[in-house]
Amino acid sequence: MHRAWSTYLDPQQQQALLNQQQTLGRPAVPAPGPGQQSMDYEYNSRRASSIASAAGQSTYSQAASTRHLVTDMSTPLDPPNVPFGASPRNSQLSLTPRDGSPLLARPDSTPVSLSVNYLPSKFSTALVTPGVGRRRRPNKDGGNMPKRGGGREAFKSGEARMPGEGDDDYDGINSGWFGGKEGGGAKPRMRWTRFKWIIFFSTIILTMYTLCALVFCLLTWFDVWTHADVVRVGNRTELILSTFAASLGVVVALIGWAGILLNNRSFLAVYSFMLWMVFILLLHTFNLEGKINSQWSRALGADGRLRIQNQLECCGYFSPFVEATVSQTCYARTILPGCKQVYLEFERNVLQHWYVVAFALVPIHIFCMVSALLCSNHVTYRFGKGMMPKAYRLSMNSMAVIMDNYANQLAEQYGTDVASEVMARSRSQINLDAMPTMPYQTGGHQYTDSKYGSLRDRAPEGQ
Repeated sequence: MHRAWSTYLDPQQQQALLNQQQTLGRPAVPAPGPGQQSMDYEYNSRRASSIASAAGQSTYSQAASTRHLVTDMSTPLDPPNVPFGASPRNSQLSLTPRDGSPLLARPDSTPVSLSVNYLPSKFSTALVTPGVGRRRRPNKDGGNMPKRGGGREAFKSGEARMPGEGDDDYDGINSGWFGGKEGGGAKPRMRWTRFKWIIFFSTIILTMYTLCALVFCLLTWFDVWTHADVVRVGNRTELILSTFAASLGVVVALIGWAGILLNNRSFLAVYSFMLWMVFILLLHTFNLEGKINSQWSRALGADGRLRIQNQLECCGYFSPFVEATVSQTCYARTILPGCKQVYLEFERNVLQHWYVVAFALVPIHIFCMVSALLCSNHVTYRFGKGMMPKAYRLSMNSMAVIMDNYANQLAEQYGTDVASEVMARSRSQINLDAMPTMPYQTGGHQYTDSKYGSLRDRAPEGQ
């Protein structure tokens, strides 16, 4: 669509057109003055860069060129002036489509993205410049290359938002096995976001206290602590739950480390969810007073009572004559006291320390959960998956508005007859049915069924 203007921007094409007019005996178009030439050259330079950027990003850049449409026309066309520079009315028309256009008769109020009109301000023109190297590397001529989009600079004001193909790889997705770029090269400087530092420190805290809890539980199972056998017998369920919670915490911490180091947001999502499971196990409370009597008479059994009697140096529950297990130190005439008081004091002491440690970890674990929820999607400076937002994608509705603006500009510059001829030849050369389309859905409206379908379905003139 935009390539038709390149004919007027090429000085060689203009000179060839003037020579052809002189050969045919037609009056040549007077050459502009020096001031007009400089003004036209500046405008043409800006227009050429805008066309190059739009052609590099447009979905329809593979369409056939329309340059021959103008050169084949019988009516000579004057080179366009600086468009709409002198008249505010024309400037308003170039930015705002006409309301009477049939292509703009919209049945709904769905906004249309015209992002292709300001592509040069969002996407760097270096994307279509040949021989572009990495950013901030001077080219062969000694000049500095313009900035590309993306990276951590994308969060600054006035910066391009989308990265280029050869842009700095801040996300690490194209890194080699040892952290460098693919195909060799120096290792890039590490740049972490503030959110990544927060989740990094929270994962360190989670790893430390879950490892300490797991080591404590394992030493209890291995009977390393004093009276650890009493805990294994009397608090077996609680010890199993604590060991499982500590083990799960270590596994969750490993998942978090994988997500942080690999910048994998899927791992971090699982990490955030599993932190809640660890939190539920951490808040599991134990009922001591209501279980001591039932535990001694029903749950422990003869072997369990014998192990507690040997560890706490007691005999029986109230006395040697009440639910006692006979051993070398526990018999009818022993001087050892009953186990209820000693066992109850031991359980209170152990579970008190257990509660203090468990509930002291609650605020720390809540900090880890909040950090994971808020920071897991911001471990890199890339927004989402790095895809073009739907609001900025070039749809068929946007193409209809752009084509209508293009037709209006042709009509204002050269008349309706020339504009109709150019648009008719454009339809005959551009095969819209063979072009790929993306059926994006926005509020139940499919962009492929748009007003531009009238241009696509319309048969070319002369066929």
